[in-house]
Amino acid sequence: MSSVFNFTFVPWFRSVAPYIHKFRNQTFVVGIAGEAIAAGKLQYLAQDLAMIQSMGVKVILVHGFRPQVNEQLEAKGHASRYSHGMRITDSVALDCAQEAAGQLRYEIEAAFSQGLPNTPMAGATVRVISGNFLTARPVGIVDGVDFQHSGVVRKVDTAGILRTLDFGAMVLLSPVGFSPTGEAFNLTMEEVATSVATALQADKLIFVTEIPGIRIHPEQAEGEDNPIDTELPLAAAEKLLSELPAASQPSDTAFYLQHCVTACKNGVERSHIIPFAVDGSILLEVYVHDGIGTMVVDEKLESLREATVDDVGGILQLIEPFEKDGTLVKRSRTEIERDVGNYTVIEHDGVIFACAALYPYPEARSAEMAALTVSPQVQGQGDGERVLKRIEQRARAAGLDSIFVLTTRTAHWFLKRGFILVDPDWLPEARKRKYNWDRKSQVLVKKLGLA
Repeated sequence: MSSVFNFTFVPWFRSVAPYIHKFRNQTFVVGIAGEAIAAGKLQYLAQDLAMIQSMGVKVILVHGFRPQVNEQLEAKGHASRYSHGMRITDSVALDCAQEAAGQLRYEIEAAFSQGLPNTPMAGATVRVISGNFLTARPVGIVDGVDFQHSGVVRKVDTAGILRTLDFGAMVLLSPVGFSPTGEAFNLTMEEVATSVATALQADKLIFVTEIPGIRIHPEQAEGEDNPIDTELPLAAAEKLLSELPAASQPSDTAFYLQHCVTACKNGVERSHIIPFAVDGSILLEVYVHDGIGTMVVDEKLESLREATVDDVGGILQLIEPFEKDGTLVKRSRTEIERDVGNYTVIEHDGVIFACAALYPYPEARSAEMAALTVSPQVQGQGDGERVLKRIEQRARAAGLDSIFVLTTRTAHWFLKRGFILVDPDWLPEARKRKYNWDRKSQVLVKKLGLA
């Protein structure tokens, strides 16, 4: 059993290492719906956030308290009232909001103070610091509705929050703010988290919510294993939002999406909607390639581009398993560093998932495409096709008439994409001298027409 565990654990741990490195010293604003705490998920969320912080991420945690306030209002025989998706906060509701915020703050601090042996919190030291970091103003009267003590964020004390984060603490914010005259206002978790993420220009805004994410349109969902749209470019998210009715409750598709769009339009590159019902959803979203919920991105994170010297380590890590099993000819770090300008890569969120190199032979008006590799994590998603097209573009731009490959195992893939099998004697003279006759690689050629 232990050998099987080792076999699966080691590759998994190595696969998440690039994300651990990438996110160190980045700032995440995490908004947790009050429903998650009411559902008993706080202990597990605290464990995961403590783990993320231990890996160098700066965390601002914003908690919601919608069900907790409703519960207190019900206990007092006072009705909950909403309009425009916001609570109408009279004096009784404000008292309930302040009581709920205080109680939840203590519960959250207690959750981060766990340290029992044989638990994920063993040995953890998480300092949680709250404070009056938010200045608020009243919502006022909207369409004839007086929201009374409901407010919106007017100003975020970014300097104070950054000093606290630099101290190594986690910042905890309740959805309550104060005016310069000391008047308290009931805010929403979603608006607080969005405002703080925008003010800090955070690297991620993550909503841990009642919904699993944004569902794929039925016309696009056919054949998809996951019904959730895991990545929405900002333009697509804006278009979807414009087609949806105004959100009045958290289960509405537009409810969290509108805040993700607002954050991304104002400088937060990545905003996420993930379900609290799935254990470890934050870890799955942050450290697994496709995530589990929906990520709205300011730009398409997947970048097809020419490689730089900074990509050498990622290229080596990608091709190493294929060199070991004999699919690819082994290349040294020195060789890749020397030829890095020949490589095209697909990079997603700082990780190289595909690559290929182009070696021209101008005298033969041809070029070799070598080391075409796609990570097993994303095979079948068209990345190999995209790299091939970019290599073809580079060859055309160099005035070449054809490209060729040498392969021992993947000839069928190239045949399906317009290559034809030729005798090794076809090779340009300079390449023929380096041909390994013992390896017996097949040679396939593709003529380059117009793009």
